[in-house]
Amino acid sequence: PATDPPATDPPATDPPATDPPATDPPATDPPATTPTPINPSPTDPPATNVPADNTTPTPGSNGDPHFKTWKNEHFEYHGQCDLVLTKDANFADGLGLDIQLRTKLVRYWSYIRNAAVRIGHDIIELEGSDDLQDQSVRYWYNMQFRSDEAKTLGGFPMTILRSHSKLTKIEIDLNSKYPGVKIVMSTYKEFVKVEVQGATEEAFGNSVGLLGDFKTGKTLARDGKKYIHDFREYGSEWQVTPMEDMLFHSTEEPQFPKKCLEPEDPRGERRRRLDESDITLEQAEKACARLTDPLDRKDCVYDILATQDIDMVGAF
Repeated sequence: PATDPPATDPPATDPPATDPPATDPPATDPPATTPTPINPSPTDPPATNVPADNTTPTPGSNGDPHFKTWKNEHFEYHGQCDLVLTKDANFADGLGLDIQLRTKLVRYWSYIRNAAVRIGHDIIELEGSDDLQDQSVRYWYNMQFRSDEAKTLGGFPMTILRSHSKLTKIEIDLNSKYPGVKIVMSTYKEFVKVEVQGATEEAFGNSVGLLGDFKTGKTLARDGKKYIHDFREYGSEWQVTPMEDMLFHSTEEPQFPKKCLEPEDPRGERRRRLDESDITLEQAEKACARLTDPLDRKDCVYDILATQDIDMVGAF
């Protein structure tokens, strides 16, 4: 009969709200770029420590190699030898500080292959490697390769980080004595970089070495008086001598009194090399554009053209 009500039929659409969403939240996955501490320790500094001021120049050395003094003067020195980046026997109430570099000559340029820092009786040394199949971090703590005891340096917290196969970083946090100050060593492939973040006169006002005089910025000789304008002379002036303890786990030539090995004509060879470059100046400038310091960008461009490796921007 026509009087049957059709409204009793169930609706054709079921509520979809009970179905789980198709997309799961990705926030639980750790970011790929997060470096992993190799030496986790309860003494590691908390995240609330005073951060270094990354907007100001960071003195140190990197690349092939480029040096930045305390006053941000840039210069190059291409000799192969062990060098005093900076030192202060009275650092941290007499603990003492030494930072040394070991450079290696390649044709008409050189690069920092090893860097070592001593505070008190502790020494940490970092070495670069061009073997991309080697995933290990090449460091020595008090002359022991990859020692598990590498937690502090002279009582200051130290963290060893590995973010990927090309990059390793060692941070020495001086915050407990000098707020906001860090010494950072890092590698990119075979290249080693050393920088001082948040440097203050309280921490480094009495230091000497290739970073120059903290107060005046002058590149002074060992006698503390002679102002050296020739950077080839200045580099050889700060070769490690028996006056300093050699901080590296092995001895390599040349050692004082043998002079640093230098290329015959680094500038002339570089000019010829740049003229023959397969990587264009525009490509190098684009790769280095992210660097905020114009002098760093200039150094980066030269290094890319000299090594013919666009990835050299990673060393900065």
